[in-house]
Amino acid sequence: MRVLILEDEPLIAMDLEDIVVETLQADCVWASSLTDGLRRIQEGVDFALLDFDLGGHNSTSIARTLEDLKVPFCFVSGSLSDVPSRFSRIPKIAKPYRPADIVRALTAA
Repeated sequence: MRVLILEDEPLIAMDLEDIVVETLQADCVWASSLTDGLRRIQEGVDFALLDFDLGGHNSTSIARTLEDLKVPFCFVSGSLSDVPSRFSRIPKIAKPYRPADIVRALTAA
């Protein structure tokens, strides 16, 4: 399994990677921008953890791409109230998160 972590804060990305590797023994790829995220998706991913607010941009376009490709994903963000209602069925985890919340999202995918 290959998991995309779209996160503009390196320490948070590293923490999420630790949780993913410990839970799933999966490969993780990290992207900190929309451009990097789209490139990683083109390389192939099986699941994604998306921060919504990426310092002046949001991850809506990444979420739409993942939906089009039928790749499951979860928002992990401090800006969940800004997530468009079209993503109401997508799992959401508020920052600060608990590792158990991330594990639950990963194992449900």
